Amino acid sequence: MIRIGLVFLLMGASVWPPSSGPSMWTSWNDYPVTAVPFTDVRLEPGFWQTRLETNRRATVPHILRQCEVTGRVNNFLKAAGKMEGHFEGWWFNDSDVYKSIEAASYSLMSHPDPELERYLDDLIARIAAAQEPDGYLFTPRRTMAPNYRFAASVGPERWSRLGSSHELYCLGHLFEAAVAHYQATGKRSLLEIALKSADLLDRVFGPDKKRDVPGHQEVEIGLIRLYRVTRDERYLRLARFFLQERGRAHGRRLYGTYSQDHKPVTEQEEAVGHAVRALYMYMAMADVVALLGDPAYARALDRLWADVVGRKMYVTGGIGAAGGHEG
Repeated sequence: MIRIGLVFLLMGASVWPPSSGPSMWTSWNDYPVTAVPFTDVRLEPGFWQTRLETNRRATVPHILRQCEVTGRVNNFLKAAGKMEGHFEGWWFNDSDVYKSIEAASYSLMSHPDPELERYLDDLIARIAAAQEPDGYLFTPRRTMAPNYRFAASVGPERWSRLGSSHELYCLGHLFEAAVAHYQATGKRSLLEIALKSADLLDRVFGPDKKRDVPGHQEVEIGLIRLYRVTRDERYLRLARFFLQERGRAHGRRLYGTYSQDHKPVTEQEEAVGHAVRALYMYMAMADVVALLGDPAYARALDRLWADVVGRKMYVTGGIGAAGGHEG
């Protein structure tokens, strides 16, 4: 919900309802409001300090423990050849390990914890062992059983089923976790894993290379996070490429409205499909506007903002069309 609220705040910086003239975003080199690093903020005793303490003492240890007991961490050991057995769980489970590292890293930023930091060092070593020499990292690819019930979603080979495989989705969360861990500890261990994977993506995808997009957005956000840390423009260009390719059938089938792949992003006027995928995409589009000053993206976000806030948002501030899950 915090992430959803943030993207709406950024989108809402434009005039609403949208004006017919050029968006004022076109003159920005970055967002006009710079966030204060939360490491520079001290909370007095009260509601939010209590919540953060609960997060540090209970939530973060719990989610890391759950990654262990549900087999998510063991999937990396199996992919590395350090444990026998087949992949366990949902085919996108790698992402939960990365999200948990990201959460733990944010906790470390505001409250150093040597024991937690040592645990992350060990966990990152297990992830590194599972990465293939060229940078590919997706544990189901190497360890799923022949009769794995989600084999069709994973696809028979790399990048062959991007509409459902979540290969790029998982890498996006790896990239975000790597940046958070680097900022929290100054260590490059996870960042080097992420950069190796990002460099592989840059070699594989692009206008004169493989032209396809992930069914579930997220890699775009992660690539932009890597760009902000490294200032390597390849990552920013690749993020924009994945956005530009949505809705364009260059030798592939479109994934439809559920994945916001029914028309080019700059032509979209209505928020449709899976809500998490949509908001991840809108966040990346907002970054493109801020960093590159693309007026077509700004106009599209103005329209989408009006549709979401004016027609698709619940009184609670939540969005999503389906009951019972995140969609």
